[in-house]
Amino acid sequence: MKMVKVANMTDATFHDEPHPGGSAGGKVRVWDPLVRIFHWGLVAAFATAWLTADELQPVHEIAGYTVAGLIAFRLIWGVVGGRYARFTQFLRGPGPTLSYLGDMLRGKERRYLGHNPAGALMIVALLISLSGTAFTGWLMAEPARLAMLPELPQIATPAFADEDGEYGESGEGAEGGGNEALEEAHEVLANLVLLLVALHVGGVVLASFRHRENLARAMLTGDKRAPDPGDIA
Repeated sequence: MKMVKVANMTDATFHDEPHPGGSAGGKVRVWDPLVRIFHWGLVAAFATAWLTADELQPVHEIAGYTVAGLIAFRLIWGVVGGRYARFTQFLRGPGPTLSYLGDMLRGKERRYLGHNPAGALMIVALLISLSGTAFTGWLMAEPARLAMLPELPQIATPAFADEDGEYGESGEGAEGGGNEALEEAHEVLANLVLLLVALHVGGVVLASFRHRENLARAMLTGDKRAPDPGDIA
């Protein structure tokens, strides 16, 4: 029993502080240091990769590997990390997620101490799209790695044929076409990530306004306003 209490105190440590309205309130530690380092590290790594694309290839590749490493860490930490870092704490099924999105449209969504269902959906979308971007970039870094995907040439072969429907004698056209298809997939995924990031920032701004708390600052300090009646902790 004592160990359970200690674990709960580790996941959420309260700090007595006055609320803006003057009434006594408190803050609760939600985001642990590793979650915060992951979040801002991922922001920096993706921004670096985006800004150095086609300009500083060595820096671009290092940033891409950093993104991949951070994603791998988050997947592990989502299983063994603290309460609010775990996927089981914030991932919801389609029903609750759609219900929450409907409440958002009506301006009646409840406040979540951790990730709300919309935020959880965004996390999954970002992790998947970033993983795809990093993986296609890794394949592009060494042409020989394309052989690891035996299905790719079969999918792309129609685009490699010449006007008479025949392939080049050495197969170089197929290989070049495969690289072009991979580059296009990499670019599409990167643009998708950028779109998701814009939606994510918009969601953060909206939630901060609706619930009267600075979520960006909370990801820096780790603390959020203690749950009020009706909030979901």
